[in-house]
Amino acid sequence: MLLAIDCGNTNTVFSIWDGVRFIATWRIATDHKRTADEYFVWLSSLMMMTKTEALIDAAVISSTVPRVVFNLRVLCSRYFDCRPLVVGKPECRLPVAPRVDLGTTVGPDRLVNTVGSHDRHGGDLIVVDFGTATTFDVVDIDGAYVGGVIAPGVNLSLEALHMAAAALPHVDITKPQHVIGTNTVACMQSGVYWGYIGLIEGIVREVRRERPRPMKVIATGGLATLFAQGTDLFHAVEDDLTMHGLVLIHAFNTEQDH
Repeated sequence: MLLAIDCGNTNTVFSIWDGVRFIATWRIATDHKRTADEYFVWLSSLMMMTKTEALIDAAVISSTVPRVVFNLRVLCSRYFDCRPLVVGKPECRLPVAPRVDLGTTVGPDRLVNTVGSHDRHGGDLIVVDFGTATTFDVVDIDGAYVGGVIAPGVNLSLEALHMAAAALPHVDITKPQHVIGTNTVACMQSGVYWGYIGLIEGIVREVRRERPRPMKVIATGGLATLFAQGTDLFHAVEDDLTMHGLVLIHAFNTEQDH
């Protein structure tokens, strides 16, 4: 079985792929100080419930936090006796290489989302990922990542608003019942929610102007479903897009080695 690990700036997700489907998925806060042993103590107790611990024989990692990769590598080699494939490293091959400026390093999460979305939806895509940052990835007709946009994440913007303005409280993101707020919390929620809808629609509009063919828009990330309620822009909302991409990249590299 394959252990797929997606490490983001906020959370790290572990999923087990049995060759047909994901049979378990767990999430833990990302912490670069967490050791391989600590990962295993947490993970093994969860794996015992699904009886999958002894069946892991391969691993693939995508990490936007370089400092955690070492301990994740040690976790895989020490406890699962396998050398993990790490997206973004020279030994990890992609079905189609990205076409960006020379010397540019593309985030592993963006490469994985590109592979996963192209497999499910073909080319000419804009993938909107609602993570710590809100990213827009442009996928060409052949599946190549060809660039994109990075904007502040929703929760990051809310936190900055709270930190910079002493009189404004910390609020949770939600779709407000009305655009016009009648109290401070409602005003902030409306500004963030509808402001982000405007940001998404505006950036997608401008990306489409620069592309020669029609572009589908795919949403992923924790807040994708929430923002899909406020716009008809998205052709699909994918909950497991990154994990799907990790499985595909691992399979591609395995095939190339045989």
